[in-house]
Amino acid sequence: MSTQNPAKPLHGRVAVITGASSGIGEASAEHLAALGAKVAVLARRAERLDDLVTRIDKNGGIALALTADVTEAEEMLSAADQVEAELGSADLLFNNAGVMLPAPIEELRTDQWRQQIDVNITGLMNTIGAFTPQLVRAAGERGVADLINTASIAAQNIFPNFAVYSGTKAYVAHLSRHLRVELGPKNVRVAAIEPGIVGTELQSHVTDQGAQDWLAGSKETMEWLTPEDIAETVGFIATQPPRVNLQQVTIMPTGQPS
Repeated sequence: MSTQNPAKPLHGRVAVITGASSGIGEASAEHLAALGAKVAVLARRAERLDDLVTRIDKNGGIALALTADVTEAEEMLSAADQVEAELGSADLLFNNAGVMLPAPIEELRTDQWRQQIDVNITGLMNTIGAFTPQLVRAAGERGVADLINTASIAAQNIFPNFAVYSGTKAYVAHLSRHLRVELGPKNVRVAAIEPGIVGTELQSHVTDQGAQDWLAGSKETMEWLTPEDIAETVGFIATQPPRVNLQQVTIMPTGQPS
């Protein structure tokens, strides 16, 4: 008979969350810790991470703050080594770091194109490269591991002026499908979460006036998702029986048409 605490279904697991200094990553770190996982939180803003770890500790969780830039491969490799040394092999990786900078393609904002590609694609791959060996090893020992990537409904739908961002998220979604086939036989489940509009810092980075106006208008006409909504979904995916892999989860605000 299982002795697992139903209130702590992730007890004994080690979760790594990128983009953890705010929004979805921050909420997911707190939720996974509440479910019993030891969590390593990664981002560039050390002070925000320290505050997050303090809150998790006060609530009885175990957390490790690692200041790292996902676009730097060596920093991610170093972070992976530190996670394994201090918490054990990671068996849950939530790839959440991302940036959204919409603009008309004719404006030739190559700086913003590069930033989105660097974070949303290169950063994703650096993190996967650093932690996949641990996921595979942990899955062999424990019977299951999870690789969860944050995509977007923009990966499937069409939004004017979001072409580069949408292209990066389509990469995330399609990569996830391929990795599920590659890693599934090794007991590593791969999932892509595709949210609609979530109220996070992501919107504050937008500089294009047209996109700002569209976002402001949408907030008046519907209730956006919250970071906690996505965190609950991450926890749900990770607590499924090992035989269950939710390959793609689309989460929409009830009032968002597409």
